[in-house]
Amino acid sequence: MAVSLQTKYPLRPITNNIPSTHRSSLLHVRVTCSATTTTNKPQAKLLVENRFMSPPLSNDPSLQSTWTHRLWVAAGCTTLFASLSKSIIGAVGSHIWLEPALAGYAGYILADLGSGVYHWAIDNYGDESTPIVGTQIGAFQGHHKWPWTITRRQFANNLHALARVITFTVLPLDLAFNDPVVHGFVSTFAFCIMFSQQFHAWAHGTKSKLPRVVVALQDMGVLVSRREHAEHHRAPYNNNYCIVSGAWNKVLDESKVFEALEMVLYFKLGVRPRSWSEPNSEWTEETDSSNNQA
Repeated sequence: MAVSLQTKYPLRPITNNIPSTHRSSLLHVRVTCSATTTTNKPQAKLLVENRFMSPPLSNDPSLQSTWTHRLWVAAGCTTLFASLSKSIIGAVGSHIWLEPALAGYAGYILADLGSGVYHWAIDNYGDESTPIVGTQIGAFQGHHKWPWTITRRQFANNLHALARVITFTVLPLDLAFNDPVVHGFVSTFAFCIMFSQQFHAWAHGTKSKLPRVVVALQDMGVLVSRREHAEHHRAPYNNNYCIVSGAWNKVLDESKVFEALEMVLYFKLGVRPRSWSEPNSEWTEETDSSNNQA
């Protein structure tokens, strides 16, 4: 007979001899106790796992850009510029303007849809140990607890992961195709995907601190608005996933597309999305204590 008990006790932080700038970090300890009774001797195993659960400070290196980040963003922008140039040059040479423009518009619309599908997937499935995308999964899931930290990420720090993907995806297309219609779609779609995290950061910004042109684009619905994205950070945390323009949010939420996909995955693979769980401390937003202290 085997009996397993698992509980989690948050301990009061020890603040003696700890600088005040570091006292916001709370130490959580998870204690797992399992006892196994056999015909011989009872065996007990105690596992103590501790981890720090706190938002990064404003001067945290994880929020700052490195030269590697900047180089990846520069590489991504270069491949985007090459694709856009091919589209414009090809349109001028062939006197075709409507088709590349329509292709670019389609790229803009589908980029919003793609951002929503990807956002839904990494919000609900996997964790930091997931191969390839584990870092992004951890960042997006932690974003629900401390959403305001995205406004403190430096530009290249926020974009470098997507810039790397865009570089390796768009560069082969730049070399393989000269069609202005193809590049009209590719350049716009890739641009919106690469900069979607910046649009996302602006959606968390304070209106008075945002550039006027950004506020105007948000109000016109060209970029995802602050009010619309705020709904994503309220219970039950299962809507408004799109972060480019947000144009697809109403369609996807009212038609319950993601709920249907979650049911399919659950019945086929037995995997429950995080949004099905009762919102707990991992979902609940914490206030920005640094602003309160200022």
